[in-house]
Amino acid sequence: KYTDKNELLHAVSTADAMIVRSDVVDKEVLDAAGNLKIVVRAGAGYDNVDLHAATANNICVMNTPGQNSNAVAELVFGMLLYLARCSFDGSTGSELKGKRLGLHAFGYIGKQVAKIANGFGMEVLAYSPSLALNPEKGKAFNVTAVQSPGELYEKSEIISLHMPANDQTRGSIDYDLLSKLPQKGIVINTARKEVVNEADMLRIMEERPGFKYATDIKPVNHDKMARKFGNRYLASAKKCGAQTSEANVNAGLAAAEQIVKFFADGDETFRVNPIK
Repeated sequence: KYTDKNELLHAVSTADAMIVRSDVVDKEVLDAAGNLKIVVRAGAGYDNVDLHAATANNICVMNTPGQNSNAVAELVFGMLLYLARCSFDGSTGSELKGKRLGLHAFGYIGKQVAKIANGFGMEVLAYSPSLALNPEKGKAFNVTAVQSPGELYEKSEIISLHMPANDQTRGSIDYDLLSKLPQKGIVINTARKEVVNEADMLRIMEERPGFKYATDIKPVNHDKMARKFGNRYLASAKKCGAQTSEANVNAGLAAAEQIVKFFADGDETFRVNPIK
């Protein structure tokens, strides 16, 4: 990661291709990259790349979906076990076996979470628009599809969030949805900070002394959450879901392979921005 943006601007000035992890690739960066043809975000999310500016500059933007899925899925269960066992403080916790886990989104990561949940003996439900249209796709993962987010939260004891941050999802995890969970509901967020309405999460945790929340993306109101809720709340120091050596290698190799195919064959399979 570049600590000085001027270093990034200099690096892209003569580049034909770019692999990026967490650096912000905004209009200024893309305008400075006179030769740039392709940017690959080594990971699933790509909200750190300005897609409109890339399209305006005839630059193809891709992601590498699925390469980080196991790393993120394992973190989900690390956080879930921490909360279920009362932050390992010695008090009586609860088991995961038999609990109803709701997956809010069912992409690569959601599917991997489902596989692990099956190993714990959990009952797994999932919602995504595509899964709601074709519920049979869930059966291969022993997952029951539901028809709406509201139904998912009404039927689940634990929710794991896996949607991207976009105009449809920002702030969508609100009081209305959260209040459908049981009094001792658990929410795990390894998706994006923006999808959770932080004021509503604070409110539901104030109202329900058994409600728990773990997030891989420290919220703006982190200090207040940590002070008020103690071992019912967990936030990682920085977003680390995909930060394993294996995931970094997988994503880097996939990104390099996609760049080679792009220049050799014009392959744009994982393109995420519109063509100009």
